[in-house]
Amino acid sequence: MANTLFDNPLFVKKSRYVQELGSLEDVFDLLEDWPAEKKDGTYEVLLKACRMAAQGVFPLPAIRENVRRFLMKQGMLANIDEVPLVARRTTDHNLGS
Repeated sequence: MANTLFDNPLFVKKSRYVQELGSLEDVFDLLEDWPAEKKDGTYEVLLKACRMAAQGVFPLPAIRENVRRFLMKQGMLANIDEVPLVARRTTDHNLGS
């Protein structure tokens, strides 16, 4: 499999945490764990496109955009501002002189 990293990650709102999708492999993990009752036609099309991307047939930026739209439709796309970053949680104390 060729380079499968996204230029910018996507973030998925889960019930108790936010999951980062930074690569095609992360998307496959998300789709593998997708509830059976929610596997509709949109899910199947996205899964097929991901498989094609893994073979180098479908462009990775298009996969990222389709995943973004899929998550938006599901109400699961997290805004980057909602994701707590370690840098935001630490204070800027000067420990040295």
